[in-house]
Amino acid sequence: MDPREEAADLAYRAGWALTKRMPEFAAKFLIDDVGGRIGARGDNTQLRKNLARVLGTTPDAVPQSLIEESSRSYARYWRESFRLPSMDLVELGATLDQYVDTPSLHEAMDAGTGAVLALPHSGNWDMAGVWLAQKYGRFATVAERLKPESLFRRFVEYRESLGFEIFPLSGGEQPPMQALAQRLHEGRPICLLGERDLARHGVPVTFFGEPTRMPAGPAKLAIDTGAPLLPVHCWFEGDAWGFTSEDPIDVSKGIEDATQQLAHAFERNIAAHPADWHMLQPLWEADWSQARRDRILGTVGPDAPDEGPEVR
Repeated sequence: MDPREEAADLAYRAGWALTKRMPEFAAKFLIDDVGGRIGARGDNTQLRKNLARVLGTTPDAVPQSLIEESSRSYARYWRESFRLPSMDLVELGATLDQYVDTPSLHEAMDAGTGAVLALPHSGNWDMAGVWLAQKYGRFATVAERLKPESLFRRFVEYRESLGFEIFPLSGGEQPPMQALAQRLHEGRPICLLGERDLARHGVPVTFFGEPTRMPAGPAKLAIDTGAPLLPVHCWFEGDAWGFTSEDPIDVSKGIEDATQQLAHAFERNIAAHPADWHMLQPLWEADWSQARRDRILGTVGPDAPDEGPEVR
């Protein structure tokens, strides 16, 4: 095993083991406050670039206060996620219900169509997933295959313990799109993180005024199954949370148009809560490494080295 991979596995294993045993006030102080401050003082070059697009300014003009708030928000995501396995999920689901505003989701589930829920990396999507699983039962999503395999299995087991059904993006028993479509035909919801897909099959979109690519999967599944495509957003509201679902995206003009509409929905919601958008890696074409650019544009093989997957 690569020493870096082994270290990552050990770090996350320790995070789960230690954080869930801390008193709540201690976890908040050490992770949100101390961890957030340390993160804000680190190398936030890419975070500044990403937030600059959201604010419509230059990286140097992004307020340090926003960097600090963003770092604290990201630290909070991990603190909550590390503690979730030790919590009473039924009780938590009932608590979260007061923070949810998702009429379009309820309408889709009442109609028996299932729903394609597409959301960016914002707030705490694991917390939203707990609410969804408690409200409507087990739902399906996908997971990027991390290295080492032990870390990937740890994240799969973690999310399965919360009520998620996980299909790996690669190396599974069946293609994930086929499995997700089957769940939609059964009238179940599926959830897909949808603002970052740097593979060759990603759909070109304009996002905050610049070109990037987003996954085709959400729009394709909605078109193929007839399930509504619903933009969803998660954010933090003080010590609480916010969860919304918007009206269905019109998919009648095809995958490219629907994905661009989804990008616009993400723009509105991220701009309303920029500190809670946890996008720390290059997203826009202008920031891609040459290796990634070559891979996405097809000038090298699909297995060429790249920045690697994110742990989310």
